[in-house]
Amino acid sequence: MGTVEGLRVSVHLSWAKPIKNIHSIHRFKVQQLPIMAIISSCTASTLKGAAVSLRSGNLVAFPTETVYGLGVDATNKDAVSHLYQVKGRPTDHPLIVHISSLANLNKWAREIPEYAIKLARAFWPGPMTLILSRTHLAKDFITGNQDSVGIRVPSHPLASALLKEFEGQGGLGVVAPSANRFGKVSPTTVGDVFEELSGYLSPSDLILDGGPCQVGVESTIINCTQDFPEILRPGAITATMISDLIGLQVNQIATGSNKSLIKAPGLLQSHYAPKAKVFLSTTPDLGDGFIALSDIPTPPGAIRLASPKDNNEYAQLLYQALRLSDTKQISNVIVIPPTGDDIAIAICDRLEKCAYKG
Repeated sequence: MGTVEGLRVSVHLSWAKPIKNIHSIHRFKVQQLPIMAIISSCTASTLKGAAVSLRSGNLVAFPTETVYGLGVDATNKDAVSHLYQVKGRPTDHPLIVHISSLANLNKWAREIPEYAIKLARAFWPGPMTLILSRTHLAKDFITGNQDSVGIRVPSHPLASALLKEFEGQGGLGVVAPSANRFGKVSPTTVGDVFEELSGYLSPSDLILDGGPCQVGVESTIINCTQDFPEILRPGAITATMISDLIGLQVNQIATGSNKSLIKAPGLLQSHYAPKAKVFLSTTPDLGDGFIALSDIPTPPGAIRLASPKDNNEYAQLLYQALRLSDTKQISNVIVIPPTGDDIAIAICDRLEKCAYKG
């Protein structure tokens, strides 16, 4: 939750039910902040200050419907370089540009296929990233030296309000990878962001609290630089949803592989990993963590980390459960993956990439 234009707004999205705000650490306006802090009461004034901070080259962590992002001005080379340093992210890994609406897409992308426009009209704002041929605005320092750029319009009300304010001040787009150290578990609560990055952020950086993320796994990434769409990273927007909408074949790279010529976030075979070793569909021993749907009983001696009632809740709780395993200092986590052709595909993708490969 947050407050925009002086009014408190709930996160009413089509992806899940609204949920209450979580515990906050600080409640100060931007101009009153002596140290880096979490802003949990996001008024129009604080959002304006956050946009000013972005325009000044600072980092602002903010919620999206998928996971929390760590944002900087997409046109500021020095700020982007600092972002890579804070995340510990290789500089050849491209970043996704976040904009407020489809109306701004032409600033960043050219030669946009008709099917990509259909996808954008249907699923934006929402958990979908389109890879498109870049304009001159998308520089090498955000595209990983590729001739393509990833674009997304998030649906979280705080993200939307921040981007609109940023663009109203003359900004053109915000790159915002997940607000965690590279290769680690993405954050889905403001507490996760603070725990992960507080030691790396400076006093001029900000964290905006928008409550727990509603989707819980990163956006679907779709390569739209060819005749047929190709899913590079599965998410809440599925291949079936895409093909039903545009009537075209949808290619999907094999889970855990990297067969596409396009570089995009989340394609490494090892990613999203906690400190604990993650094993899939094996029997837990005494003291092992355990994650499975609620209708699967906890084996004797195992420590239950999450009991989602369905696949959507599984996605919401997965990263929190993996982080909980580290908080509890659990060495091994046994996960029973969900099944289905919905968001379960994305969940299994993340689980296979974080699974122990020793």
